[in-house]
Amino acid sequence: MTKTTVILFFSAILIGCSATRERKLNKSVVNRINSGYFENQFTGCIVYDPVTKDTLFQYNSKKYFLPASNTKIFTLYTALQLLPQQIPSLKYISKNDTLYVEGTGDPSFLHPILKDSTVVYFLAKSKNIALHLTNFDDDDFGPGWSWEDYDQYYAPARSPLPLYGNITTISKLDTLRVTPSLFRDSIVLSASDKKRKLHQNIFYFDPSRKDTLEVPFIINTKVTKTFLEKALDREVGLISEMPSGPKDILYGIPSDSLYKRMMHESDNFIAEQLLILASSSLSDTLNGKIARDYILANQLSSLRHPPRWVDGSGLSRYNLFTPESMAVVLQKMYEDLPKERLFRLFPAGGENGTLSDWFRGNPKPYIYAKSGSMGNTYCLSGYLLTNSGKTLIFSFMNNHHKQPSASLKKEMTMIFEMMRDTY
Repeated sequence: MTKTTVILFFSAILIGCSATRERKLNKSVVNRINSGYFENQFTGCIVYDPVTKDTLFQYNSKKYFLPASNTKIFTLYTALQLLPQQIPSLKYISKNDTLYVEGTGDPSFLHPILKDSTVVYFLAKSKNIALHLTNFDDDDFGPGWSWEDYDQYYAPARSPLPLYGNITTISKLDTLRVTPSLFRDSIVLSASDKKRKLHQNIFYFDPSRKDTLEVPFIINTKVTKTFLEKALDREVGLISEMPSGPKDILYGIPSDSLYKRMMHESDNFIAEQLLILASSSLSDTLNGKIARDYILANQLSSLRHPPRWVDGSGLSRYNLFTPESMAVVLQKMYEDLPKERLFRLFPAGGENGTLSDWFRGNPKPYIYAKSGSMGNTYCLSGYLLTNSGKTLIFSFMNNHHKQPSASLKKEMTMIFEMMRDTY
């Protein structure tokens, strides 16, 4: 037997083994999905090998689903494409004795967790500051958001120059503690069903509460100006437009710190502001739609199933994505980023973020993925490491389920373990 014949012989065996594994995986997953558990809901799934570029399994993968926070995968990709390694915190022009500044949508400024003070240190060096806020041309809330969530921690308003994450934090140990402190006199000690008045920055806090309460505050020009003056301990002027001329950019924290928090904690506010930030790299007008439209028309122009994509976080029930489109974007990130960095941005099953209690590996994580959940919806899309050392891309989307999400996750776990152990 010649050397060439031997190579062809063993190649045929390997190809045959691979095909056998693929058929076994396909049959196992199909049987599980058709077992009855999923029959009263709408389910779609795709499994893809990013190296061979083979679709190993697909089920309703071309159908549109409500993605919930799986939307953040598209937001992450957009930010990675349009933003530099450090977040652009401000645009500014210095003329004569005045510093003219405008926001870029950076959410980290005095954020309760990120606590970035780059802007404060920078502005503190200038005696005269003129603030431009009319470059923001977006709505406070996304289309399709539930109006009754106005007082919920996960739905802060969007803005051009966020401060404190646009969130009021209230706690009571020995004394009442309020951040921002300017709202100290706006707290009503009451066990109200709502946490804030609908149209006023009046907050309700149950004095018997033991944990910290987080409530979005109403953000507007007056509030932004007041908070900034308090932080700088000086007066800030307002202007209707920036002076003519090129603008310089002040850079803040590493971009990955925002991406990681958005993905691990499913932080809706950071997701929304990242699209606004991305728009600042394309235009002087801050509007998330500018970034969404650009990325769909350019980097994602080849999508066979263009999404209906209306916000950055996935809070809206107007969003519609297919599992196949999710897999395409996950593939692009897999090709663009080192695997170590990419997996660090996604929650690891059984270890951290929104997956800390689910999809646990033995002993190491085998799932790195973004979840998306809201009423009757649970989606999970990301990367799966098989026992044979391969990395698979998957998107598993579930809409209209009435079972408890814990029960659904158990069913999904069995399917993921089949993938891990079979391919």
